[in-house]
Amino acid sequence: MAEILPLKAWRYGDQFNGTIEELTAPLFDVVSAKQRELLYQNPLNSIHLSVPQGDFPAENAARILKKWKEDKILVQDYLPGIYVYYQYFRLPGDLEERCRKGFIAQIKAYDWEEKEILRHESTIVSAVNDRIDLLKATEIQVSPTHGLYEDESNELEAYMDAAMCSPIYELEDYQGVREVLAVIHDAKVISRFLAVLKEKKVILADGHHRLEGAIAYRKQQENTFPDAKWKGSDYHLMYLTNVHGNHLKILPTHRLFYGLEIGEQELLEKLGEWFDMRVFGDPEELTTYTFQRQWSFGLVFQEVAWIIKLKPEKWGLVRPELPEALRKLDLVVLHDVLFEKILGLSPEDQRKSDQLAFERNFSRCIREVKSGKASFAIITREIELSQVLDVCKSGTVMPQKSTYFYPKALGGLLFASINQAEFDYDYGAFLK
Repeated sequence: MAEILPLKAWRYGDQFNGTIEELTAPLFDVVSAKQRELLYQNPLNSIHLSVPQGDFPAENAARILKKWKEDKILVQDYLPGIYVYYQYFRLPGDLEERCRKGFIAQIKAYDWEEKEILRHESTIVSAVNDRIDLLKATEIQVSPTHGLYEDESNELEAYMDAAMCSPIYELEDYQGVREVLAVIHDAKVISRFLAVLKEKKVILADGHHRLEGAIAYRKQQENTFPDAKWKGSDYHLMYLTNVHGNHLKILPTHRLFYGLEIGEQELLEKLGEWFDMRVFGDPEELTTYTFQRQWSFGLVFQEVAWIIKLKPEKWGLVRPELPEALRKLDLVVLHDVLFEKILGLSPEDQRKSDQLAFERNFSRCIREVKSGKASFAIITREIELSQVLDVCKSGTVMPQKSTYFYPKALGGLLFASINQAEFDYDYGAFLK
């Protein structure tokens, strides 16, 4: 069962309600360095807590947080609540606005082995360590991870829609997404959220490093506050959305490769052993190309682009030891054949290599290759939600950066403290 609790959120003081757009921040890995620099220029932007700067970033974040609390820049809500969070967005070509509906709560930071929260991607150790250091220094969570649950009855949507009649914030974010936040304080309604999720497993859509950091921190703190019925360090901030009846969109993440040590022609010859290949011509036109066939990709060099499609008879040679749900994925084929078998990078090397980069922006991929900085780009197609669910339930993980759930949850709308004095409350009132 997935144990969730409401939270006594910290939020920017009411004096900032009219300028909340200027204080929120996207996840650090989804915006360019130039965009991040603009955010850092605002001394009150939440990025100073989520991605602090300086030689001692975690300590700097703790110092800033202390001052913001003292100066009432951040104020804690008096009562715990479930925070309803709707994101209204359009994709290119959309005429109608989509809405992804969900809510933000605290969830137990379960070990992966407990299989209450299921992951689908592997993590990078250094990034996890950074998150642990930040949690230890600040005891605050600035942006929620994103989890999915399956509830065909969709019982909770009516409560969420009702809360949206009186929003706390309504703003347009860096993506052009309309973000709306509301809160539910009614104990009986909150108890229904807890009861519904108690019967569910949660599939982690986004935030693997942050959740893994929370799991590690929970273990470090397991001997603290032995008399506490609910310990702040046991919980993690998560945005939860229902798989059923919701606008869940996954965008592709492309691959860039730097410092190719063999010639372009030699690479093409090696690829030809595994893939059916045809010259495509203008790389820019790949943005409108529909990759209908499984295991098909765009390959972009400086002067020419190709469409490559795995030869069906070769699939049997791709990671036969893996469950079929994982073996069928485009990116498993790509990473095994191109990056391991042809270029000699083991899965562990791929996770650590500075030759391999991940880029969701198609135009930036083309610029990197045409400028000569990158040796080539691989243009991928989006993964299907059903594939993510199948992989999670198989107990295996995909190659890193396999999914890009859109839109991303925004940081700075609310903050969750795991400091025991700020977290403490008789949550039993919501468990009846």
